[in-house]
Amino acid sequence: MPTKVYSEEQCVKRHGSELAALGEKALLVTGRHSARSNGSLKDVEEALESNGTGYILFDEIEENPSMETIMRARDLGIVQGADFVVGIGGGSPMDAAKAIALMMRHPDQDMDYLYQKGVDSSACPVVEIPTTCGTGSEVTPYAILTIHAKRTKSSISHKIYPSLALADPGYLKFAPESVLQSTAIDALGHFLESYLNSNATDYSRMLVRGGMRIWSKFRDVLDRKRELIEEDYQEMLNAATLGGMAITHTGTSLPHGLSYYVTYEEKVAHGKAVGIFLPGYLKAADSQTSRELLELIGFQEIEEFRAYIGRVLGEVMMPEELRAQAVRGLLENAEKLKNCPFSVDERALREIIEYSLD
Repeated sequence: MPTKVYSEEQCVKRHGSELAALGEKALLVTGRHSARSNGSLKDVEEALESNGTGYILFDEIEENPSMETIMRARDLGIVQGADFVVGIGGGSPMDAAKAIALMMRHPDQDMDYLYQKGVDSSACPVVEIPTTCGTGSEVTPYAILTIHAKRTKSSISHKIYPSLALADPGYLKFAPESVLQSTAIDALGHFLESYLNSNATDYSRMLVRGGMRIWSKFRDVLDRKRELIEEDYQEMLNAATLGGMAITHTGTSLPHGLSYYVTYEEKVAHGKAVGIFLPGYLKAADSQTSRELLELIGFQEIEEFRAYIGRVLGEVMMPEELRAQAVRGLLENAEKLKNCPFSVDERALREIIEYSLD
């Protein structure tokens, strides 16, 4: 099911009637603070109230939401009679909204259903309202959850497209600089991993080329070479959405797979954890393709790009034991391996990690 996207200032208020028409009672899914501070939660509540649609709030989504949190929110939604879900925030609330909508539609199932393959993937309608500029979850069918039993993260086995995305660049004005940096680099990771991908097509690469040209316009903001201006907010949000569209075609590859271990064990923000492995991924790939990608975002060589990533993201620590764990895990991750367009073994993964971090 395609997602209808509005990307403009005040879009929640302008299209509130479409938001409210998706059901009789919404379960609003968000975290504790940012949706309140940037005004997005208030906008959604007012849009629903003005159109006579009820709602209930679940504001306990943590960074990198767990399966257990999904089930608590699902239970609240069922008890309160909600029939659609609104995710407000960054990737965590938006991904959680999809998983919650799935489980609300299947009230007799336990959380193992999230990762069962070949079963009914129908879900309640989902609306996504992004307030960061990286995940692209407002247009993807993916929901990445934390699996504590495996000490990592993984996408659920179901594909759940949002019915509606309301992307207001004004919400980005309230995000800390570190959040804009990390999430914008996540969007870059989506472009690079989608282009350097076994599933890449002419259409997915068209999205990447267009998106990376947009991304390059605010590249120098991320490493503080110039001040952020009004137009940058819309460009950042557009890049994130295009990145989400690109990985919807292809899926992600090795940098995302490696990032999950750093995020879980070292508590590194998702975008930073993805971005730190991008130089190693490009270096391991076909040199001609890597050069083409670097030129699209204004870099002449891989070392220049690696230095830029270091300036924007800073240092990431990955102890030897965790490196070994990540390598073992990736070698068992058939999905990420098949998405990678070049041969991967233990040595190749080690070289990607070492070039990126050392």
